[in-house]
Amino acid sequence: MIKIFLIFILLQFNILHARQILLVVSENFNSTKAKLYTFEDSKSVFRGIDVNIGRNGLAWDGDDKYFHHDKKEPLKREGDGKSPAGVFLLKSSFGYEDNDFLLPYIKSTTEKICVDDADSDFYNRIIDMPKEQPKSFENMKRDDIQYKIGVVVDYNPNKVKNRGSCIFLHVQKEKDHPTAGCTSMRYEDLRKILKWLDPNKKPLLIQIPKNYIKEIPKELLSTDAISFKKL
Repeated sequence: MIKIFLIFILLQFNILHARQILLVVSENFNSTKAKLYTFEDSKSVFRGIDVNIGRNGLAWDGDDKYFHHDKKEPLKREGDGKSPAGVFLLKSSFGYEDNDFLLPYIKSTTEKICVDDADSDFYNRIIDMPKEQPKSFENMKRDDIQYKIGVVVDYNPNKVKNRGSCIFLHVQKEKDHPTAGCTSMRYEDLRKILKWLDPNKKPLLIQIPKNYIKEIPKELLSTDAISFKKL
């Protein structure tokens, strides 16, 4: 578990016009735990939140243009059990019941699925079950609370085959339980984030191992005032 304390971080207007930023920082690419920090208009919003990431850690988004990747570091692939590292828009939310979240909301039903079959025309999309069932998919209405509420991470928006699919912020299965590639947390923490996220403020997720903190582009975050102290 990563043990770091974010003393201060100064946000500035960025190329994506994001006024709300979720920053997820892990110890390294193999970590299954991370810390989530929230910012709006240069100010911290909530205290750091413990989150779970992929059971095999992180892997770079193959389309990432913000960080200088070491060639030895992994690239995200379908079914690799890794959460994507990079910069992602947060455009929509979902859940089992009616909610008043500001992000566009998808109400889950027993017919709603997210397709992770890379050969399907519906790859990396949330849809109603089609007549011809995909070979592989996730039910958006489960028998547990993991998808009771969630945020869709705009990963692999061009739906490139085998790059990875169905990446969400969702409710954790249990404390310290890693995911198949998403980012999970307590229900209470995710709900307060969803009540806060506003599409008019162009919310953005930045998810990286901590050694890349100083490489966060100035268009996204000013790194001049970032300081981490190990506890």
